[in-house]
Amino acid sequence: MHRTRKRLLAGTRVRKSLALFTGALLAAATLTLGSAPGATAHPGHPGHEEPVAEDFQQVTLAKGAEETGEPMSLAVLPDRSVLHTSRNGELRITDSAGNTRVSGTLPVYTHDEEGLQGVGVEPDFAENRAIYLFYAPPLDTPAGDAPETGTAADFAKFDGVNRLSRFVLNEDGTLDTASEKKVLDVPTSRGICCHVGGDIDFDKDGNLYLSTGDDTNPFASDGFTPIDERPDRNPAFDARRTSGSTNDLRGKILRIKVAEDGSYTVPEGNLFEPGTDKTRPEIYAMGFRNPFRFSVDQATGIVYVGDYGPDAGSADPKRGPAGKVEFARVTKAGNFGWPYCVGENEPYIDYDFATKTSGAAFDCANLKNESPHNTGLVDLPPAEAAWIPYDGGSLPEFGTGSESPMGGPVYRYDADLDSPVKFPEAYDGDFFAGEFGRKWIKRIEQDADGAVQSINDVPWSGTQIMDMAFGPDGALYVLDYGLAWFGGDENSALYRIENATGGRSPIAEASANKTSGTAPLKVKFSSAGTADGDDDPLTYAWDFGNGGTSTAANPTYTYKKNGTYTATVTAEDPTGRTGSASVHVTVGNTAPPWNWCSPRTASSSPSVTPCPSRSTSATRRTAPSTAPRSRSSSPWATTATATTSPPSTAAKAPSRPPWKAATTPTPTSTAAFRRPTPTTAVVARPS
Repeated sequence: MHRTRKRLLAGTRVRKSLALFTGALLAAATLTLGSAPGATAHPGHPGHEEPVAEDFQQVTLAKGAEETGEPMSLAVLPDRSVLHTSRNGELRITDSAGNTRVSGTLPVYTHDEEGLQGVGVEPDFAENRAIYLFYAPPLDTPAGDAPETGTAADFAKFDGVNRLSRFVLNEDGTLDTASEKKVLDVPTSRGICCHVGGDIDFDKDGNLYLSTGDDTNPFASDGFTPIDERPDRNPAFDARRTSGSTNDLRGKILRIKVAEDGSYTVPEGNLFEPGTDKTRPEIYAMGFRNPFRFSVDQATGIVYVGDYGPDAGSADPKRGPAGKVEFARVTKAGNFGWPYCVGENEPYIDYDFATKTSGAAFDCANLKNESPHNTGLVDLPPAEAAWIPYDGGSLPEFGTGSESPMGGPVYRYDADLDSPVKFPEAYDGDFFAGEFGRKWIKRIEQDADGAVQSINDVPWSGTQIMDMAFGPDGALYVLDYGLAWFGGDENSALYRIENATGGRSPIAEASANKTSGTAPLKVKFSSAGTADGDDDPLTYAWDFGNGGTSTAANPTYTYKKNGTYTATVTAEDPTGRTGSASVHVTVGNTAPPWNWCSPRTASSSPSVTPCPSRSTSATRRTAPSTAPRSRSSSPWATTATATTSPPSTAAKAPSRPPWKAATTPTPTSTAAFRRPTPTTAVVARPS
């Protein structure tokens, strides 16, 4: 993902109505999640009634840069714990009570956008505990920037890879780095910006999908298509070598079936049959610029992609259309046009960067890749039009401002799931779209053919959406990037948005009269401050972190062995809704000078401290802000280095970032999720 340049808006741009909408464009008025009692069936779901209730509750699970790093992607585990990545190589795990710790760290190369990207959880995780990470291994890449002009030998020094690997997550939540099985290396031109992609998801058959960006510099093509083929120019300025190539893994959605040893096979139905000359069989869909976030609908197998677009502020008859971004709906293998066509198959103009002369418009139905950098076929599959393209204020329901689509999950309602926080049945089959810069989440209803029926606000309170996924409880988990670049800030967060249709979850508090001392250590615990938003009576369950438990509200417990323990209280109301909080206890010595980042769900205004408090906030039909954001003309770029430390946050970047995560398919297990055993191991953090 990169922060692109400011668009030069030469007057108001006018675009035609989306053909995929039935009739005129949808009304500009904000649509809400619920409707009045007695509502009839709604457009995208014949026979389903709109939900009567309109309450959702947002729970803060992790908050601040210390608990999130530079947030990149998330994946929800079967016990409601969340894995989330930071670009500096750190994988964190946050349990359902909000205890966050570093699970493991990979050494990574971090220039521009590269580093640790996506995380995915194998569908059979309960049996094999397998997860997947997409990252940039350090290799022997030179430090600094790659040359923009030079010889092939000059450029070859910066040839690198982004790697998809399979790992085992230990029972205690730590990453077993020694278990790594390399699955796939995606080539990359290092030392130059931009577009990594890096999201991971699975379909119902267990096939792994990986998104990859075009790995092409967008800053020297005036916001139009980057197809510079000059012989002394770095190939990273020509996207035909990647997105437009049938023989390259970049600018694609890849689909493979991975075995336990890291080897893989290619399922039927990909774009090219195995053995086809000048093609890669792993390619499911090609022609993307930066499909930074996507998801696979578990019921239909349809892939929903948020693809970032170029930056031209207005069309130019000598170069092509104005820049726009899009949500793609991939129903079968195909080519989605980049770098030849964009949006509703609007073609770019062939352009000679040496002579600065324009040629003919590309034919989106009969594309040819004649770049000298192309290693694939010349004749390409025809371009597929975008599902929902937009730019500026072209789509009233999307508002205005930055253009940064994040492809979120499709919700699938499970009638057998015993979860009071699962989203309503009326939302079954709806696509949840995110917008990084505009800071909104939208619920998009569609019919069976994909025609959009309505676009609805999803109430949430946060800043810039980085990733989303539905968990095994049917709640929506959201990773918030925050407002700083390259390292996270006090706004960076992990949230769980719960359906509060039948009531709100309790807000738990936990404290202790002693948090350190020698064994045996007698501790008086307290749940004082715990409350329920509906004033329901509560029951309590304490887990002292060593197998000891209590159902008293304010128990006393004696630790007899040295160690560090996390004591967690879970308050439950009569509807089965729960809230948890923890306190850390060190036995065997006085507590070390660390800041323990333990959760609290009581504050509605999270404290901006190294160890911020948690908050639970109920939201009633509140629409997210769609105010325009300022843009900077400086690209997002950093110095190359192999590092395990967060990059500097000093660099500034524009607010429109064409960068994912990973989303995790919603399990269909009917097992109750209430009161999962919290992770007892914790990591101390220096002051």
